[in-house]
Amino acid sequence: MNSLLTLLQEDDTICALSTPNGSGAIAVIRLSGSEAFSISKKVFQPLKTSLDLEKAPSHAVYFGCIMSGDEIVDEVLLAIFRAPNSYTAENIVEISCHGSIYIQQQILQLLLDNGARLAKAGEYTKRAFLNGKMDLSQAEAVADLISANSHSSHHLAIQQMRGGFSSKIKELRTRLLNFASLLELELDFSEEDVEFADRTQLLALLDTLEVEISRLVESFRVGNVLKNGIPVAIVGKTNVGKSTLLNALLNEERAIVSDIPGTTRDTIEDTLVLNGKMFRFIDTAGLRESDDIIENIGIERTLQKLEQAAIVLYVFDLNEITIEELNETLSDLSQQFNLEEKKVILIGNKSDELVEIPHHFVDLVDHETIFISAKRKENINLIIDSLLKTVEDPENIPDTIVTSARHYEALSLALKDILRVKDAFSQDLPADLIA
Repeated sequence: MNSLLTLLQEDDTICALSTPNGSGAIAVIRLSGSEAFSISKKVFQPLKTSLDLEKAPSHAVYFGCIMSGDEIVDEVLLAIFRAPNSYTAENIVEISCHGSIYIQQQILQLLLDNGARLAKAGEYTKRAFLNGKMDLSQAEAVADLISANSHSSHHLAIQQMRGGFSSKIKELRTRLLNFASLLELELDFSEEDVEFADRTQLLALLDTLEVEISRLVESFRVGNVLKNGIPVAIVGKTNVGKSTLLNALLNEERAIVSDIPGTTRDTIEDTLVLNGKMFRFIDTAGLRESDDIIENIGIERTLQKLEQAAIVLYVFDLNEITIEELNETLSDLSQQFNLEEKKVILIGNKSDELVEIPHHFVDLVDHETIFISAKRKENINLIIDSLLKTVEDPENIPDTIVTSARHYEALSLALKDILRVKDAFSQDLPADLIA
């Protein structure tokens, strides 16, 4: 493995813009590699002329100018980080310049002319991984941290980047490898019929592994939701105000609203961050029987989104439905989908058109019911409060939670193998087969 990493390592010096593309007050350009100091020395003129970048103390910032021949390109701050105490474990220089696009391009061109090359996407983190500064799961967490757009996804990425997930996996793997090595050692003494691996302890470890890995596999459902946003499907019959509700929740005209039934023929999705938690709202086509081929495709997609949703907002028109019809509809949906595993909130819409709410709707005790006027944006805050109550506080989420589909697949395969080994012991199979 180490020899493979050595082959993958590159000793050239890379440079790239570390801040977003475009103009701004400040931009940061980073170099990493063995020649980072010598290349910077060719274009940087420090205020203190006696300063030698190749000998200067690490983790310090120096003021000076970037020069193109005798011409000043910009006044900058230049920070240096000596290997191995840097992000990539290589020599790193960070140049903080003014955010003009022209200045950024000029500095990058000067660095390229003096021996650097443009970094590829993710190459700084790749070098950090290859140089042993972080493992693969931590490297993946860097991308998650950069793309985090809610407190929940940020919290999970920070936990993973700091190695909470990795340390747990390493601990379990080390314990299993110790037993696996003892089993293989027995193969060298097969004729003496010697047992080095205590079978009782090994079975206890397998039980522990099964519990721990099962918990990690199951945590992917929560981890994936918190990372990508909690899917909330807005469903109901046609013309009950689903699109109006979506617009009210997002506080913008995201979906077309019309009195004509079947206006929404496809799913419309948008995200909203509430108290640091990201929700992915999905407006769906109205549930009804239709001869329109396109509308039927939309209804089919509605059913697919309902399957995927963690929370279902079932919208109904208070003026057009009876309690019997509502119960029958929910029963039909429960037969198609396991609603017991989803949070279902009943939304009685168009309360502004009623003189008073029918008494029989107060008896809806099986599911939480909220009466609103989406058109007037009345009681929308009650829906938001209910949504927030369904989400676990990210501070209470354990460090070892799976957010990556790759990790989920690997752990699922590992769990199958653990169960196979346990089954092999129960059948008294020879140690060589178990090993």
